[in-house]
Amino acid sequence: MATLFDDQRHSLLAKEFIIEDALILRGFAAQQAPGLIHALAEIAAVSPFRHMSVRGGRRMSVAMTNCGPLGWVSDETGYRYDSLDPSTGRPWPKMPPAFFELARSAAGEAGFQNFTPDACLVNRYQPGAQMGLHQDRDEADFNAPIVSVSLGLPAIFLFGGLRRSDRPRRVALESGDVVVWGRSARLVYHGVAKLAAGDHPLTGASRINLTFRKASA
Repeated sequence: MATLFDDQRHSLLAKEFIIEDALILRGFAAQQAPGLIHALAEIAAVSPFRHMSVRGGRRMSVAMTNCGPLGWVSDETGYRYDSLDPSTGRPWPKMPPAFFELARSAAGEAGFQNFTPDACLVNRYQPGAQMGLHQDRDEADFNAPIVSVSLGLPAIFLFGGLRRSDRPRRVALESGDVVVWGRSARLVYHGVAKLAAGDHPLTGASRINLTFRKASA
């Protein structure tokens, strides 16, 4: 018969540290995944996925949208958070309660209490798409952690150091895994290697990443 001790032991075994203040909660979002994908369809119906541009006019290989009070946007002028979707001129869709509670509980499980995200970046990777090494530094509050939820196809998460030249660790992520990092690891360079082809019962030939942040001061 299961006991409280067994539950605690399972929780401890599910935590996998990458470096200090950065860890993976294996399968933490697995049970909620179908509901998250259903809610995401409603978000995308209001603010569709799009391939944003970066400085120099290059188009990102990852399609993205946002939900919550603030959304991350990119164009030739730079990167920023905005309360309005530039494609529609309307506010971003509200963050579903299930999204908020998942981010808050994952942060708490990782040792970051009272996380209150006000932005959820939604990235859709299809085979060949990738995310280059970068820092999350457009936020006004670096004291809050980053919570990243993987859904669908597996991916290789690249987790480097505080310098772009630091060789990144390659971490395999499966659907339902959640990565949380903050404090001394808050400004590490990170990215995602090119997504391999595949088919997942939840997302088809794609991977969805939900990244929760506290963007405002």
